[in-house]
This record gives sequence, structure tokens and C-alpha cells, in this order.
Amino acid sequence: MKYIEFGIGNKWLIRTETELKNGLEFEEKGIKRPIKLHSLYTRIWIGKTVIIIDSKEGFKKGKKERNAIKLILGIKSL
Repeated sequence: MKYIEFGIGNKWLIRTETELKNGLEFEEKGIKRPIKLHSLYTRIWIGKTVIIIDSKEGFKKGKKERNAIKLILGIKSL
């Protein structure tokens, strides 16, 4: 799965995070192709609370261990 993200709070303004089948993940600056659109999402992270609104999975709210402030628009790619 690939997550192409645009916004503030990540290391780069535009980045691609790739999750491998074995559970490892890595991030790269910019947009990495190919892109096979699965869904679009917005992620808002304030303090330890993360809110995700995904076009396929709907609304999710969770907690993280660390504090952060992020406002991200993303594309989930297969």
C-alpha cells in the first residue's frame, strides 16, 4: 500500500509512504509512481488524537503515543 500525502506536519510537504507486505515501511520525498487509486483521505492530528476521514473507510479516530500537529490530504494507492 502507498500513501501519497500533501500537507504540514510531515518531514516533507509532499511525500510517499510505502508499506511492504512484510510490515516494513519507508517514506520518500515527492510522489512515487505508479498510482492505483484506492481512496482519498484527510488526516488531522492534534496532540495525541488523530482523526481520519477516508472516502472508502469513513471516519476513524485514534490515539498515538507522541504529540504532533498535522494537517494532511492523502491518496491511498494499491
